Parts: sequence; C-alpha cells; structure tokens
Amino acid sequence: MIATPDRTPLPREFFDRPVLDVAPDLLGRILVRTTPDGPIALRLTEVEAYDGADDPGSHAYRGRTARNGVMFGPPGHVYVYFTYGMWFCMNLVCGPEGKASAVLLRAGEIIEGAELARTRRLSARNDKELAKGPARLATALDVDRSLDGTDACTSAATPLKILTGTPVPHDQVRNGPRTGVAGDGGNGDIHPWRFWIANDPTVSPYRAHVPRRRRS
Repeated sequence: MIATPDRTPLPREFFDRPVLDVAPDLLGRILVRTTPDGPIALRLTEVEAYDGADDPGSHAYRGRTARNGVMFGPPGHVYVYFTYGMWFCMNLVCGPEGKASAVLLRAGEIIEGAELARTRRLSARNDKELAKGPARLATALDVDRSLDGTDACTSAATPLKILTGTPVPHDQVRNGPRTGVAGDGGNGDIHPWRFWIANDPTVSPYRAHVPRRRRS
C-alpha cells in the first residue's frame, strides 16, 4: 500500500541548513502552485545545489546584484531568474540570511492539475515530460519573475508552497555533475551537486556545458 503524501507545509527551519543538506532532502517533496485557473502540484524528482560565494557555478559567486538579491534573503523564499532570453527557472533559497545559497528545481512529476499544465506545455509528448527540466518545470507551473521573492513557507495564502510530501530513502538518491555548468562549477569531482531519484522517468538527461557560439 502506497502511503498518502504528507500535505503539511515544510517549516522554514528545513531550509535554514547548508544547501548540500537541503538539496537531496527536497526529493519527494511537493510543490504547489496556485493559479487563478486552479492548483498544480508537483513531486520533486531532480534538483541542483548552488552555494553562493563558495561556488563558481552560482549566480552569487561574484556578489549581490539586482538579479540575484533574493538568494541573500531569508530561507524558504523563491528565486526566479530568466535565462537565454527565453526561459524562467525556479530555485528555493537555503541557509542563513546573508549567505546566498539555493536549490534549482530541475524536474518533477505533476501529481495534480496535469490538465492545466498541459495547456502550458503543448510540446510535451506525454505527462512525464511536462516538467522534465528546469525551464519546462517553470513553464508548466506558470512561474515567471513576478514570483521572485515569494515566501514558500508561510502559513498564509501564497502562489507557491512547499509541502512535506514523501521523503525519498537515501539508497534511491543519486548524485553527479550539474547540467550545463561551465568550468570548475561543472566538474563532477569537485561539485557533484545534482541530485535525482534513481530510475524516475521524469528526471531530465544530463548534458555537459556547451559554449555558446557568437554570431558573426
């Protein structure tokens, strides 16, 4: 018999820990996006850890900017960024306030509101692909920069909330190099900070960093 996922919101203390403790512990948790059209719930299956000033792959490696300011704020808040001039990606802020660490939400299984997610992910060939990758996840949940700074731990009504769900046993968690990260930040021997649920069909494929070619 499969246990019903725990719908209790995760407390802020969950996120007020080192990012490498939080990241694998987020697998199996449930993210709920409340929209005017209805809710969408997603079970997290893949994440990546980014550790601020100590991590060359992090947006905060060179300090605070207008773009990454939320990463320095209280834990349990949402950091949303725009990438490649096309896509949004979503993170959850970790650690003590002032230390910019966050977990990128890379993939998940839509467990409620799939019909609504499908309207935003028309190119998905099946429901396993609805949130298979960080940009797809944000698109399926209708997440953009307007949600940057949202408190996902508050007891009040909020457009994004993270619930306890069903934590994944340690023997089902895998880790390796982060996807598409250049230099030392993408070196799996130094930063094997991508975590995923073994054999889960919603996990995105690993891709090494490929330098973007400048237009002539």
